[in-house]
Amino acid sequence: MKFALLTEKSLSLFTAVGGWRTVSEGVASRVVFLVAYLVTGQVSTAALIAVGGVVVFAGIRAFTDRKYWQAAVGLVIVGASALLAGSTGQATDFYLPSVLMQAAGGAVFLLSILVRLPVIGVVLGAARGQRFSWRRDPSQWRRYQLCTGIFLAKYVLATAVLVPLYLAGQVTSLGIAATLLGGAPAVGVCGYLCWRYLRVC
Repeated sequence: MKFALLTEKSLSLFTAVGGWRTVSEGVASRVVFLVAYLVTGQVSTAALIAVGGVVVFAGIRAFTDRKYWQAAVGLVIVGASALLAGSTGQATDFYLPSVLMQAAGGAVFLLSILVRLPVIGVVLGAARGQRFSWRRDPSQWRRYQLCTGIFLAKYVLATAVLVPLYLAGQVTSLGIAATLLGGAPAVGVCGYLCWRYLRVC
């Protein structure tokens, strides 16, 4: 299968889970909460504003694209973060799900490397219709291992940065770090590096 076809199928998979709109909404919700908290100084108010923003995004998506489940997923994630922060009264708890997701993601990617079943290989193998046949090709397996390692490095870095900020209660720094390291920017960089590497190999 040519790389162009792989890219096309990968992009189709990306579109199926919401594409750039989902990415932008995830980033926006974290930024909106942080800005609202810095302006109002009220956790509950900031949480409601963040949820309100996502409700607007979800409504627009449901009305224009008729993609109800994607809109609902984004709303549930932000709603859970807002509920957690509102119930504890700690602004840092809005970002706790992101902190936990980085730690969990790192564990999953590390385990996949150790058991010789790299996550990137599983995902791209499914996108290419290969299932697990790529495991019989040592060079392809090594490439997928390396790409999975790139994402693992991202998760390790994000966890190493976010956990101390969360424990120290540094809301502003945590919000910025969670947006950059725990969100779309870092994932985009990792995805681009893997794309470039797989393209030339």
